[in-house]
Amino acid sequence: MVLNPYFQQGARSEQNLVQDLVNEQLRMYGVEVYYIPRTYVSSKTVITEVIESKFENAIPLEAYVDTYDGYEGQGVLMSKFGVQGLHDLGLIISKDRFENYITPLIKNIPNIKLATRPKEGDLIWFPLGDRLFEIKFVEHEKPFYQLQKNYVYELRCELFRYEDEVVDTGIDTVDDNVQEFGYIETLQLIGSGTTATASVMGVSDGGVRAIYISDRGHNYANVPRVAISSAPSGGTTAVGIATMISFIVDCDGEKSSKVQHADLINPGAGYTVAPTIAFHGGGGVGAAATSGIADGVIGIVSITSGGTGYSTVPTVTISNNPTGINTAVAIAYLNTVGIVTQIGIRDAGVGYTVAPSVTISSPYMGNQGDYIFNETVTGSQSGTTARVKSWDSTTNELEVSIATGSFTNGEIITGDESGATHQYRKVASEFDKDGFAKNNEIETAADSIIDFSQTNPFGMP
Repeated sequence: MVLNPYFQQGARSEQNLVQDLVNEQLRMYGVEVYYIPRTYVSSKTVITEVIESKFENAIPLEAYVDTYDGYEGQGVLMSKFGVQGLHDLGLIISKDRFENYITPLIKNIPNIKLATRPKEGDLIWFPLGDRLFEIKFVEHEKPFYQLQKNYVYELRCELFRYEDEVVDTGIDTVDDNVQEFGYIETLQLIGSGTTATASVMGVSDGGVRAIYISDRGHNYANVPRVAISSAPSGGTTAVGIATMISFIVDCDGEKSSKVQHADLINPGAGYTVAPTIAFHGGGGVGAAATSGIADGVIGIVSITSGGTGYSTVPTVTISNNPTGINTAVAIAYLNTVGIVTQIGIRDAGVGYTVAPSVTISSPYMGNQGDYIFNETVTGSQSGTTARVKSWDSTTNELEVSIATGSFTNGEIITGDESGATHQYRKVASEFDKDGFAKNNEIETAADSIIDFSQTNPFGMP
């Protein structure tokens, strides 16, 4: 007999002995990693391309690092797309431990696809570098059938390239690896709010009642100045301010900004004929308006408190005219941090004998709580969902990623786990924190080299 007669070459007891020795060696000389199976949320059936996936389970497992002098691969390279880390990692894990420990834990999880062995596309968290690696190939026949059986899996891994997958294992040291990567939106929310207040500074005769736009003009780059002709001697000249509307299509098909309204900041007094209105500056042309005068118009609406926490323009209500004639109409102006800075008068009314009272609607008062990293937040009106990247309770800035749509200004954003509720004011910024992607910079630089706006440099205009 050629083979050693003292070994049965395939007996279960011999195979178990070898497996036990392998397991013991891995526990002695290995490191504790986390095995993170990929959950396939959606994929294409033709070429099984993954459209959306999640990583929500992390299981500790011992693994032997199969490289003695550091990471394999090409290392850190400077490429045309920036600095790229191309690290590879070789790990050896026990076949027995995977089949009897990990498989029972993940086999009943929906959309795992394969639970009987490590599969390509799953992740490994490597503690020595606090990095996530993606399994690219699983070698299951090395060493090759000792005593007619295989005892280990050899995992060939590459540094994980994040592409907006959901990584939410509940283990902070794992999840924070993708906290600063992906397409991130910064949402400016409201912390707390107070109601703005204002009062009317008397009434006057011969004041400008309203400014009526007769032509909005076009091609305005900035807000033009509203010029109102002077009041007669002894009177007070009215002061107006223009508001704009953008992206209106002209008759020639071009989009431009136009004058939408001209509100009164001070209706003035002592006019005997309606003053002329002109628009100056702003880079555009063509805006025109007329005016009307009346007795008993309201005076300047003065802000006594700008309030805080407004996400949308509040409603300004002026008390009814005691004479029963036209009641004045006004509108609030907000700054970028949600404070009422000015009240514009759309119609100064007619026949007031005493200064009316002014009421400004309150901002949303239900803002409360702190959002939790990686929880899902939902917009109350749009139904848009996103994953929390970070929350700053001082500045009330919420960074989110993997958004399913666009949040609506003024809606309430609620955290599914924390229960935090805050009102959304606006998108402060949108940017890609992927250190490898430089699309915007490349496009900007390319525009200075080749201009496609007029003609196609590679062919016919």
